[in-house]
Amino acid sequence: MTDVFTAEKRSDVMSRIRNKDTAPELAVRSLLHRLGYRFRLHSASLAGHPDIVLPRHRTVIFVHGCYWHRHRGCRYAYTPKSRVEFWEAKFEANRQRDKVVTRELRRLGWRVLVVWECQLTNSAELSNRLDEALREADVENTRKP
Repeated sequence: MTDVFTAEKRSDVMSRIRNKDTAPELAVRSLLHRLGYRFRLHSASLAGHPDIVLPRHRTVIFVHGCYWHRHRGCRYAYTPKSRVEFWEAKFEANRQRDKVVTRELRRLGWRVLVVWECQLTNSAELSNRLDEALREADVENTRKP
């Protein structure tokens, strides 16, 4: 199956895909702010430049697109019909990088949370999940010497 766009148009379309301040990321930031949490953004000093860093809670949050990071079982994690081998290699490299970054951050004592793009459809549930995880992080941090 051939692409519906010319090579130049496809390049233009792909170049417009953002990696910071995406709509899902802005939604999570807004939700956290409403819950009363304050945070830093895209810390260059941490592995993977996490989307959201909550230093007080020793927690980082990655807001992953289901397509790019291959959310298992999600309808948004489809594989394009053209250049299948290229896309599968690209997606696998993304997943492997996510694993390495998560492992490194945990080794450094950070709690790593992942919010998937599709989870934003139920903001009440997501809000509860994040609030619970951050409260849990606070309890763990108070126990450490």
